Amino acid sequence: MQLRARKVNNYDLYANHAWYVPGVKGMFVLLGWFLIGSLFASMVIGVVGLLVPKQVIIDYGNLVMYPLSFLPAMVYAAQKSQRNSIFETGYKLNSSHFGPYSGWFIGLITVLLTIATMISADLPNYLNYQWTLSIPWMKEAYDMVMELLKQMTGGPFWSSFLLTAIFAPVFEEWLCRGMVLRGLLTKMKPGWAIVVSALFFALIHMNPWQALNAFIIGLVMGYVYYKTGSLLLTMLIHFVNNGTAVVMSQIPSLEGYDYWIDMMGRNTYIMVYIIGVAALIGCLLVFRRIPLEQERGNIDTVTLNVD
Repeated sequence: MQLRARKVNNYDLYANHAWYVPGVKGMFVLLGWFLIGSLFASMVIGVVGLLVPKQVIIDYGNLVMYPLSFLPAMVYAAQKSQRNSIFETGYKLNSSHFGPYSGWFIGLITVLLTIATMISADLPNYLNYQWTLSIPWMKEAYDMVMELLKQMTGGPFWSSFLLTAIFAPVFEEWLCRGMVLRGLLTKMKPGWAIVVSALFFALIHMNPWQALNAFIIGLVMGYVYYKTGSLLLTMLIHFVNNGTAVVMSQIPSLEGYDYWIDMMGRNTYIMVYIIGVAALIGCLLVFRRIPLEQERGNIDTVTLNVD
């Protein structure tokens, strides 16, 4: 009998990374490779910027920079997975444990869960913003960050949507749930794994205003991943959340409104907020009914190739 490592394609986001199961140390290694990738991507865009008009870089540069930022971490994880596949157990990045529900039903509940989470997160995000206004240097930092974000998504609608609603869910979910949370669930209690992965998700956004929202939605996505093992569902949550934000930013009547509380009267907002929190709890109870097959959550193992 001969054991052999699997041949891997570095760009397969699922099967070829299954044997790399990072713990806390590995999480920071992946973060390091992500930061190296971000620096590399900035250098590439800097060089390209010498050859093409500035407006092209403004409109489309992030479509190149963003995938490049994740490339070193992907290659590193693929190579680690290939070596580990000889002797170690692998865990799928994407499984499909929906319990008593059909895929269509759980997909619809996931969309409702996302909208409910967006509503529920609005109040803490707004309070965080109000705290920012009370500190002059924080307000200046906030304005600077918001301006940078507008520049990043300031190109044509299709490129902003592609970057924010397609690229971000695919690459960030691969990293934060598919790699980090999947690994942590095999090495610590599920509650702590979900919290740590949500903190990691907040950290990679690199500013305290996006980070709070990312942490809240990261907790929700972490729980969904724990119960279903489905990276596709967490990508769907990410897509609906980011896609809604991009579409709303294109509506002229909503320009200048960053929080839902600003768009509504106080009484309307209170009613909507209560409904949103109730819907969030109801959707989480749906996921709670999905039975767990093991303590690490419903993440399937991968069998080793043996000749």
